Amino acid sequence: MAFDVHMFESLEPSRFVSFSFPNPCDSQSYLRVAVLDSPIESTGSLSVAAMFVPPGRETDWIFSTESGHYQLLFNSPGILRLILVGDQQSPVDDDALMIYNRSSDEDLASIWIRLEVSLRPIFLALSPKSCFRTGIPEVPILSYVDNVMCSVVLERCIGSYVGEFLIEDVEIERESRTEMFETREFRRRLRFRTMPNFIQTEIRIIPETNLNQEGVEIQNIEFKPDTRVLVHPYLPPMAASLSLIDSSIDGKIQIGHKPKALCVGVGGGALLSFLVTHLDFEVVGVEIDMEVLRVARQYFGLAENEFLHISIGDAIEFLENTSKSVKKQKPGYDVIMVDLDSSDARNSGIVAPPLEFVGRDVLLSVRSVLSEHGIVVMNVIPPDKLFFENLIEKFRSVFDDLFQIDVDNGENFVVIGSVCPIRSLPRVIRENKNSFLCRLRFLLSGAYMDSIKRI
Repeated sequence: MAFDVHMFESLEPSRFVSFSFPNPCDSQSYLRVAVLDSPIESTGSLSVAAMFVPPGRETDWIFSTESGHYQLLFNSPGILRLILVGDQQSPVDDDALMIYNRSSDEDLASIWIRLEVSLRPIFLALSPKSCFRTGIPEVPILSYVDNVMCSVVLERCIGSYVGEFLIEDVEIERESRTEMFETREFRRRLRFRTMPNFIQTEIRIIPETNLNQEGVEIQNIEFKPDTRVLVHPYLPPMAASLSLIDSSIDGKIQIGHKPKALCVGVGGGALLSFLVTHLDFEVVGVEIDMEVLRVARQYFGLAENEFLHISIGDAIEFLENTSKSVKKQKPGYDVIMVDLDSSDARNSGIVAPPLEFVGRDVLLSVRSVLSEHGIVVMNVIPPDKLFFENLIEKFRSVFDDLFQIDVDNGENFVVIGSVCPIRSLPRVIRENKNSFLCRLRFLLSGAYMDSIKRI
């Protein structure tokens, strides 16, 4: 369908347009060009940037969907129009195996230098008129960088609540090689189409056999989940927050009782499995989508047993119902861990938790189902400073003490509220090597516990 090229002369908030264009570097192929204007209205000069799609990832939701484009835009501060350019790909067959292998840096540089020179007139034509007030503008080329070396999509699913999502195995770049046989690092991931740039769940996976896997393509390797470690950036800090109530947990263990955790939002179940398997907790998980739960069982090693139970339904309703019944059977949960995110990334990017979950009534329900020394631990991705300040204010009005851990990834914070005041931050008791705190420090980096800050 033809369109008026003059439509790009002004910024129109949230406008998304994509079209095909002959590849100036290859007469036999076409490029897909997508243009997104920020939903944030400009109060000053307009900034335009372009980004090339890594070869082989053209059908990845990160680059092929409007929601993925929004997240790329929000991760590019100051840019009000983003132009995305990649090879035009045929529609993906639902039964096709999606496989990606990263091109070498030299190959990418060669391709993109030629494209940048050839497409400069197009980038200028797609820039608003106001960009030309002081001459011909520069249109910077942004780089998309991640640690994925290769990937294969295992299954595409549709959940009744979360919509489309996929499960993929990826090989990532290793930060270091500490042992000779550990030459490759593999992960299994779950991503939602509504927020494709956001990894909802990630676990480590290891080859089923101990054979040398060098040179074997990822789609030809059989894997099994490794639940011994938490690799998702904010999960170790969430688990580290248990150090705040280590003496209470030790007291329960000494009289033969298991500490109890409620996990709101199951996802792939990595945190639930870790609490049960390595910290001897009794865990209840609440998940709203049956399809997500099926995937957690099939692909991520989630195994329900007498100490791990899953409830299907809305988390807020679960808390309200539990709040009514727990009054008759105190004590409640030692910890409630909240890992929920917003399903709409178009307004300001990824937000966690959803706004409705930080209402005072919901937080009061949370407090009511905690034990005398209980804590609530929440993964928070604030879209702005005001959101975070309001959340802290709500927490402060309900809980007696408040702490936070900066995950140090530029995105997540872990916020912790306690039912009763906590006099001092946790320290290792060297005389008791069997204490819960020593076990926690053995399983997790002590840096997470040391970074807990009272607020």
